[in-house]
Amino acid sequence: MKLQHRHSFIKPKIMIIPMIDIMFFLLVFFMLSTLYMQNITTVPIQLPKTAYAETQKIPPYLITLKADGSLWLKDTPLSEKTLISLIKSDRNLNKSVILRADSSLSYDKIMGLLNDFKSAGIYSIGLASEKK
Repeated sequence: MKLQHRHSFIKPKIMIIPMIDIMFFLLVFFMLSTLYMQNITTVPIQLPKTAYAETQKIPPYLITLKADGSLWLKDTPLSEKTLISLIKSDRNLNKSVILRADSSLSYDKIMGLLNDFKSAGIYSIGLASEKK
């Protein structure tokens, strides 16, 4: 019976290039999957359509104003007084809001809400729209 020499065994090798390829594939997969997660928690409304709409990051306050006049903070309904008091109690100095208003609403209702935002200390306000 012949015994093999201890040094004649083939040592296992770690192939690093396929591992890097898999890591890049996972990175791209997760980056693309998070792009489609932005509007999942919003209330469906009919936004006005514009030719030059841009996609921007979502601020802490994503407010939806539905056609019936109800206010929603992300996906929870709030009254106007509750919303303004919540914004006023926030200690963040750089408060910003994106307002998603239904296209059938009157200009007067939207301007009244924007005025309330200014009184609460918000000076960075964006109006959401859909691209044509």
